[in-house]
Amino acid sequence: MTAAVMDRVPHIIFLYWVIKIVSTTLGETGADMFSMTLHLGYGTTIAIFMSLFLVLLVIKLLIKGYHPVAYWATFTASAVAGTAISDFIDRTLGLGYAVGSAVLIALLLIVLVVWHKKERSINVECITTPSVEIYYWIAFLIANTLGTAAGDFFADNLGLGFMNSAILISVILVIVALLHFFTKVSGVLLFWVAFVLTRPFGATFGDFLTKPIRKGGINLGTVASSILICVILIFAIARENQLEKLRQEA
Repeated sequence: MTAAVMDRVPHIIFLYWVIKIVSTTLGETGADMFSMTLHLGYGTTIAIFMSLFLVLLVIKLLIKGYHPVAYWATFTASAVAGTAISDFIDRTLGLGYAVGSAVLIALLLIVLVVWHKKERSINVECITTPSVEIYYWIAFLIANTLGTAAGDFFADNLGLGFMNSAILISVILVIVALLHFFTKVSGVLLFWVAFVLTRPFGATFGDFLTKPIRKGGINLGTVASSILICVILIFAIARENQLEKLRQEA
């Protein structure tokens, strides 16, 4: 099996989690900007970003190897779409964050079971073909949507607020990291736990940036927050692109 085949997706290193959190935070602020600030509504926002996600996914599947810009553009589109879908489930359909989270957990488990049954593995660092990568992105889209619902559940249903929710999730993520480094708990299991939990961290931090002070935020607004986060994301992806070029040269 060649390195070119193996490198369809990034290796899970520290920078991956940094970019993932920044991207999911942009997913929260960006979805709110389009659906609420620009008054497009959840349905239109979902249609726009699901279409963008599918177009970028097709491009990503056609590309050989791992290209950071293509990968993270696809991921960010899924993050924005996931946020809008979560809000649509809760607010438009009226299912609430708890029920919505339960439904999304069930969907994610179904996808992972089917993926494992078909490919005998759900290792996210061993994506060898475009067909396997389709399972990968379906699971990621659902996990991004689930993470948004879970973050809103912590902040609103449990009454923790945005900052306390982010702190709680951070503590859980530290525990997951310790389990990874100091125990024999399945790395694949810990990845999916961390993947889902970094999404509500990004969601609650995004809400902290955008929401009014009376609601526990700092009132930067969705437009200013999205621009700021987008700039950070561009620099982070540029750094990942540099590292990937060095890995290929080596």
